[in-house]
Amino acid sequence: MSDQIFMYAALGVYFAGMLLIGYIAFKRTDDHEDYMLGGRNLPPWVAAISAGAADMSGWLVMGLPGAIYAAGLIEAWIAIGLTIGAYLNWRLVAPRLRAYTEVSRNSITIPSYFENRLRDTTRSLRVVSGLIILVFFTLYISSGMVAAGVFFESSFNGDYMFGMLLVGAITLLYTLFGGFLGASLTDVVQGLMMVIALIVVPVAAVVAIGGLEETGTLIADTAGAGHLSLFGGTAVTGGTILAIVSALAWGLGYFGQPHIVVRFMALRTPQEAKSARRIGISWMVLSMLGAVVSGLVGIAYMAQRGIELDNPETVVLLMSQTLLHPFVAGLVLAAVLAAIMSTVSSQLVVCSSALVEDLYKVARKTPPSQKRLVLMGRMAVLVVAIVAILLAISPNDSILGLVSFAWAGFGAAFGPIILLSLFWRKLTNWGALAGMFVGAATVFVWKALNTGLYELLPAFVLAFVAAIVVSLATYKHNEEIQQEFTDTGTMLAVPRPHAVGDTP
Repeated sequence: MSDQIFMYAALGVYFAGMLLIGYIAFKRTDDHEDYMLGGRNLPPWVAAISAGAADMSGWLVMGLPGAIYAAGLIEAWIAIGLTIGAYLNWRLVAPRLRAYTEVSRNSITIPSYFENRLRDTTRSLRVVSGLIILVFFTLYISSGMVAAGVFFESSFNGDYMFGMLLVGAITLLYTLFGGFLGASLTDVVQGLMMVIALIVVPVAAVVAIGGLEETGTLIADTAGAGHLSLFGGTAVTGGTILAIVSALAWGLGYFGQPHIVVRFMALRTPQEAKSARRIGISWMVLSMLGAVVSGLVGIAYMAQRGIELDNPETVVLLMSQTLLHPFVAGLVLAAVLAAIMSTVSSQLVVCSSALVEDLYKVARKTPPSQKRLVLMGRMAVLVVAIVAILLAISPNDSILGLVSFAWAGFGAAFGPIILLSLFWRKLTNWGALAGMFVGAATVFVWKALNTGLYELLPAFVLAFVAAIVVSLATYKHNEEIQQEFTDTGTMLAVPRPHAVGDTP
C-alpha cells in the first residue's frame, strides 16, 4: 500500500507541474497569434523537444519496447524510418516553412498557408484542409484518451473511466488556457521525462542482471540469435523486404503532420531551425535507442526472474516498478502518461486552429476581434476535447487502429503538397486539391486491399504525381506568387537576429 502512495504522489507532482506550466503560458498569451502559434517566439530547444514529444505518444514508451521484446530487432526498422523522416523534415521543411508562412501573409495554420501561398480565391483548399484536420484529429485525440484510461487501469488497478477523465481533464485544462505555448512548454517537460525514463530503466535492468555479457547471453538463450538481427535471423525473403519497406515508409508521414510542422512555423527565425534540428534528432536517437534497448534487456530480465509477460507492451512499466524506488517508478509511469498527453495537447491546439482560423473566420463576413478569436480558440479546444472524451467512454478498436491510419492519411494528403509548395513555383490550388484528394483516397483504397505494404507509400507517390500533373495543366503565371517564392529564399539567405532577451 505504501508503494501505491509513493506512485500516486509522483503522479500528483507531475499533474501539478503541468497545470503550473499551463498557467504560466496563460499569462503570456495576449492575442490570437499567441494562442495558436506562441507569437512565433519558440527557442530552438523548445521547438525541437516539443515536436518530438508531440510526435511520439505512448508508442515510444510502450509500443516500440513491446514490439522489440516480442519479435526482436526486425521491429526496429520503423524507428529507423521515423528517425530518417524526422531528420529530413527538419532539414528540408523547417527553415523554409518558417520563412514562407511569414512571407505569405503571415499564415499561422497549414490550411491558411495553403490558401495564401496558392492564392486560392475559392477558399475550398482551406476549408477542405481544415475539415480533414478536424475529423482525423478528433478521432486521434480520442484514441489517446482511451490509451490513458487503459494505462491507468493496468498500472494502478484503477477504474478506466476515472483514469481517462482525470488525464483528459488535466490535459484539457493546461491546453485550454495555455494554448500553443502551454502545449509546447509542457511537451518539453514530458519529452525530457520520456528520454530519462528510457535511459534509466534499461541501465538499471542491466546492472540488476549482472552486466552486458550476462544480458546478451540471456537474450540469445531465451529468444534466439534471430532476435538480435535486423533481418530476423533468417534468409531474407520477399515478405521480409516488404515488411522493412513498409516500416521505413513511416518516415514519409512526417512531412504532412500538422501538429509537428506547426512547431517549425513557431520558431523565432528560420535560421534557428539548424540548431533545433540537432537538438531534436539527438533527443529522438536517444529515445529510440532507449526504447529498443529496453525491449531487448526486458527479455533477459524477465527470463532471469522467471516472469511471463501477458502483454509485452508493459515491459518498461514492470521493470520500473520492480527495479526502482516507488516514487521514481511513479515518475516513470508519469512519463508514459506524458507521452500520451503531449500528443493529445498538441492535436487539441491544431483542431482549435482548424475550427477558428480555417472554418469560423472563413464563414464570417467581418473580421472578429483578437479577444473574440482567443475566446473562440479556447471554446474550440473544449468542444473537441468533449467529443473525444465521449467517443472514448466506450473504447472501440477501430479508433485505436486509426492512429497508424491517420498518420498515413495526413502524410499522404498534406506531405506532398507541403513539399511542392515550398520548393516548386508552379504548384496551383487545383493541383494541391487533386494531390490532397488522391492521397487521402489512396490511403482508404490501399488499406482495404490489404497488400501488406503500408498504405502511406503508394498514397504519397500518387498524390505527388497528381499534384504535379494537374498543376502543369492549370498553371497561370502570378507575379505575387513568384515574388513571395523569391522573398522566401532571401529571408533564408539573410540571417535575421531575434530580439535580445526573447523568451518562450
